[in-house]
Amino acid sequence: MKCLLIASESAEVLFHWTDSEFQQSVQEQYGASQEEGQGLPAFEDSISTLFAPIVISCSTMVDRLGDSYTSFTTENNHVYVLHQIDECLYIAVNGDGEEGEDTLRRKIYVMKKMLEVLFGMVTLSSTLLRRELRPQDTGQRARLWKQLQTLLETYSHLQQSDQSFLVEAVERLIHPTLCEQCIEFLERRLVQQLNCSVERAGEEVLHAFILVHTKLLAFYSSRNASTLSTSDLLALIIMAQSMYPSSMELDDPGPEVENGPQLLTRHHHNMFLTISLIILTVFVCFASIKEGENTSGSGQESFYTPEPSPTDQDSSSSADEPKKGGTPVLMQRSHLQMAEDSLRTLEIPPPDPSMPRRVFLEVSLKEGLYPMMPHSMYCLPLWPGITLVLITKIPTSPVAMSVYKYLEAFAKLEKRLMEGQEGSAATRGQPNIHEVRSKLGLSFKFIQTGQLQNVWTEFKSRAFSRGGPGFNRDLIPWCKNMRTQLCGIYKQCFLTDSGPGDSSQHLSSSLQERAQIMVQEKLMDWKDFLLVKSRRNITMVSYLEDFPGLIHFICVDRSTGQMIAPSLSVTERTSTELGKGPVAQFIKNKVWNLVSTTRHYLQKGYSTVTLRDGDFFFCYFLWFENETIKKGFKLEAGDIPVLPDDFAPIGMLAWDYYSRKLLRYYSKNHQGEVVKCYELLTVHLGVIPPEIILQHCRQLASRLWEPTRNPLL
Repeated sequence: MKCLLIASESAEVLFHWTDSEFQQSVQEQYGASQEEGQGLPAFEDSISTLFAPIVISCSTMVDRLGDSYTSFTTENNHVYVLHQIDECLYIAVNGDGEEGEDTLRRKIYVMKKMLEVLFGMVTLSSTLLRRELRPQDTGQRARLWKQLQTLLETYSHLQQSDQSFLVEAVERLIHPTLCEQCIEFLERRLVQQLNCSVERAGEEVLHAFILVHTKLLAFYSSRNASTLSTSDLLALIIMAQSMYPSSMELDDPGPEVENGPQLLTRHHHNMFLTISLIILTVFVCFASIKEGENTSGSGQESFYTPEPSPTDQDSSSSADEPKKGGTPVLMQRSHLQMAEDSLRTLEIPPPDPSMPRRVFLEVSLKEGLYPMMPHSMYCLPLWPGITLVLITKIPTSPVAMSVYKYLEAFAKLEKRLMEGQEGSAATRGQPNIHEVRSKLGLSFKFIQTGQLQNVWTEFKSRAFSRGGPGFNRDLIPWCKNMRTQLCGIYKQCFLTDSGPGDSSQHLSSSLQERAQIMVQEKLMDWKDFLLVKSRRNITMVSYLEDFPGLIHFICVDRSTGQMIAPSLSVTERTSTELGKGPVAQFIKNKVWNLVSTTRHYLQKGYSTVTLRDGDFFFCYFLWFENETIKKGFKLEAGDIPVLPDDFAPIGMLAWDYYSRKLLRYYSKNHQGEVVKCYELLTVHLGVIPPEIILQHCRQLASRLWEPTRNPLL
């Protein structure tokens, strides 16, 4: 019973995702209210009717009180979490008790992050975002919603099964020799050849990385590239997994490790064979139905013609007696509905590897930080479970930087005016509105911007002319209009096929194919090993002798967004130090609950947590080290800011709490110094004395981040 909805202030559905149980519940609820003989209402209409009172009540409270509720629980124990972003309301629902308020709030923020990656600065304008999320063309809307639903389902699956997405940090495959060889290959051969080719259509490869499932084998950034943030990298991994999902169970080599590729091929062949049999069965069923209806016995072809809608006169009689010589109307409708659902599922084609995805990522330059800058993402599958991802810079990216500068100037001016600052006080600071006045007209002269010019002319007449009102609160609506027009320029350039950033200009298919073949040749002898290594990246065997009683641990470097943890396998086929099947699943549930508990205490300002749960003893530590004074020099524990309950969830995917909140807060007293943040979670047997457990934690933390032992440094 899960659902996520985005709605406008007028209760118009902009996007929805539901699981099968929630969808069935809504259909049963609103199907029972229909008059006999009428078909079920469209699911979008039903879900709009269901959530309309909630959306309208929230809008009313915001208008009258300036605030609204953020969560509530119904009598049937359904949990609702709400988050208002401009004129869009996000609602996440859970009715089976599997997700609490924190999980639902995190899901909302992850959805917001994915929209920013897909739509960029258009998300800063609610008017334009509504049009993007709900296109007029129903086919285009179905494809977009299916893409967003797949992304959300992929994230939910990874968050429940993958430790890296549990703690929201990147996990790298631990094989120093191979990783070093692959990074050197990406730098000296792949990226260099791509950027020197005449078939790149003006694009420049900035980042190239190889994924084995969700783990990073090799990552290379060119010298001209900005650092790719952990938040953006995690979002790109989600997109890669949604485009080419890889099941760890399908890729489980079991006892036949040497036959890994053949086993993978056989599994995928069986999967496609099963799908083909299902489709064939559906057509056979329809053929049987038509054969039963064809009473003449002739071999002529028969075609199904939908019956006309019944009139008021016919509706009463059609409900009492079925059509003579045929199937009851209700049976025909169910078959027709199943056929429509099947066609609706089949009409969305698989992604074309040669066509890039437009993504909007954060760029950090000397001039400052530029969020949501346009890039192209190429996701090239090498083998099932192994993928090459290329991130390129498009030729018209300077336009996006100009748009952001002007957006920032008008946003700051609007904020000062709303705070009551008027006149010269409202125009102080950087970027200065007077600089915008001299540069804005020249920046977009090559784009058809008649409406922007009209709004800009009106803004100048009010703000700068002698007879105008000047900089006061009357200028706030015009600041909003200017921001909307600038977002429209951004949309025209980077989200439409006719803009200067037209996605048809991309790396040629032959160039992509050559890149794909080059990496395949490099990893041909390693592919089976990599698939096995991704399942057992780090094992507890090497730690049991030095740390007796230690069951599991997760160590995270929040400064780089990377984590180390022993593999957790819960399948029946694979046995680890934790056992297999239910035993490993039990330990996994304990680890997931520990992470949730520690986040709750961290939100309340606690950096150290120790607790006993039955036969287990859990520890959590967060600390800071000063790399400027001495590598590994631990700083004294200080106060950590306490966050309100409705604050953005702690993590690095939806919002980087550690770098944007924690490190900035802690670095105030260490200006000009390199301060790093680390986390360690451990699970011990409860019979181990607490003093021994604390000693283990200290030794484990120092051992994991030694350069000779850890290839991540």
